[in-house]
Amino acid sequence: MILENTEKTEKKRKTLFIVDDNLTNLNIAKDILSQGYNVITIPSANKMFIMLEKTIPDIILLDIEMPEMNGYEAIEVLKKDEKYKDIPVIFITVRGDVESELMGLSLGAVDYISKPFAPQLLIKRIEIHATLESQKEKLRDYNDNLSEMAEEKARTVTNLQDIIISAIAELVECRDYTTGGHIKRTQNYLKIFVDELEKRGLYKNEMKGWKTENFVKSSRFHDLGKIAILDNILSKPGKLTDEEFEAVKNHAEYGAMIIEKISENVSENDFLFHAKIFAGNHHEKWDGTGYPNGLKGDDIPLQGRLMAIADVYDALISARPYKEAFTHEDAAKIIKAGSGTHFDPNLVAIFLEREGLFRNAATATHS
Repeated sequence: MILENTEKTEKKRKTLFIVDDNLTNLNIAKDILSQGYNVITIPSANKMFIMLEKTIPDIILLDIEMPEMNGYEAIEVLKKDEKYKDIPVIFITVRGDVESELMGLSLGAVDYISKPFAPQLLIKRIEIHATLESQKEKLRDYNDNLSEMAEEKARTVTNLQDIIISAIAELVECRDYTTGGHIKRTQNYLKIFVDELEKRGLYKNEMKGWKTENFVKSSRFHDLGKIAILDNILSKPGKLTDEEFEAVKNHAEYGAMIIEKISENVSENDFLFHAKIFAGNHHEKWDGTGYPNGLKGDDIPLQGRLMAIADVYDALISARPYKEAFTHEDAAKIIKAGSGTHFDPNLVAIFLEREGLFRNAATATHS
């Protein structure tokens, strides 16, 4: 019975509301998305609420700049209503400032898409959120039958949670397309580090109580805050200006803030505990010159110190629009040079002693 319900949920064609007072934008978005979804175009927030009495959509794409009731006001009404509070809202807007994006995310939006629309990017972003919603529906179905299928449900929920985590991580990489495979590779590097630390008995107190599987999985969210960074900055092919780089640096704080909001509504948060630390601390430096908090030495949580090396190493050996990929040997020299300034010296020593494992982990998954 449960499997039948979830199969029907997965096959069901999703319904999208697109709410915008600009008819041209409505028609463009409908043309892009109608092949894969039931698309209902609505010219105002007030009419959206009238339509909600008849149809509950799977996702709402909501413009910010609208007369009578703007997008921010509309989402506040949605989130206060039990019938509508769980509908994912994606803001669509021509606004180009970080503060506007952060405001939308703080009010409960799941994403922020800039106009004019890039068709393939719009399709991909909606596809990812539709996948997330399908998995959430499956989770709800299994939760309703907890007592009947307790053991099977536990295994299935774990698998579905992994799918949701992967989908969110894919959303982040979709926004920063130049870093393809980065999340998977950094996970592999962290697993090497954790295994070596356990063998050597290093940082036992800091690692006390860690569940390695949750720890490694949680690292997928280290760049979650990039969701709040403008598309034209993340996808810029050349070198960033000082102002653009400052905007990108904010992703560490944004990521920690988003995960904190998620944690408020979750009882089991071992995974999120690590995820928040990864997100907020992976750009701190051993000598205190990092960001966002300028932490120094052992004041930087171990998760941040580990990810600092994994993140930089992978960035060095990966090609970017503005640079060629470094060889492993050159990247290792840079990591070594950063010992005691950028990186924890103990972790650099492990990296250098076991650099063959890191090289293999990089080449096994590098595209």
